[in-house]
Amino acid sequence: MTLRSALAAFGLAATLALAGCSTSTENGASGSSLEIFTSEYGAVKDAAYSVPAVPIAKLDKRFHRQTVNYNTKEKPGTLIVDTPNRFLYLVMPGNRAMRYGIGVGKAGFAWEGEAYIAWKQAWPKWTPPQEMIGRRPDLAKYGDEGMKPGLQNPLGARALYLFNQDGEDTLFRLHGTPEWASIGTAASSGCIRLMNQDIIDLYDRVRPGKSAKVIVKQ
Repeated sequence: MTLRSALAAFGLAATLALAGCSTSTENGASGSSLEIFTSEYGAVKDAAYSVPAVPIAKLDKRFHRQTVNYNTKEKPGTLIVDTPNRFLYLVMPGNRAMRYGIGVGKAGFAWEGEAYIAWKQAWPKWTPPQEMIGRRPDLAKYGDEGMKPGLQNPLGARALYLFNQDGEDTLFRLHGTPEWASIGTAASSGCIRLMNQDIIDLYDRVRPGKSAKVIVKQ
């Protein structure tokens, strides 16, 4: 390598570093942030409910909603859950994605595979599965009619229901949570949780159906 070419290479590397550039990969790594929505976590009046503001400054900035460079072969509209890094990506055109911080299933409750969003519900009621009632007998009172919608409901402001390709309910959900501090952790019973402000945003961007593919990676 000549001195001139070496200096040129060094200059290019320095330019990329200053620009905050990084590459995106198929396995779920994101590139540089294009836009961050830190200001979107204020109090929200939604239907009959007043969703409290999230003290977003207390949460690592990488878990704030943001658009990022993202290179994937998956079609726009696909949701990719990067469980180890606690991110959910909504694939967008132009090698971009909307990235959300998430909370994931704790050890023994994690799930991976492919599914699709069969339907979605605003302010859903919550019915614990029998397996959970077996572990938590105090939840038996919700076993028949479920817990009414509300700010303390574990599904939060929205829920997206995941079914497998045979049309069977996986019992896993993408849903809101009032427990904003659980974002970035493994604390749930297997479902993927987002801050209420984020699940409201995602809900409006997703159309249920078999084309609404969800890929969960461990």
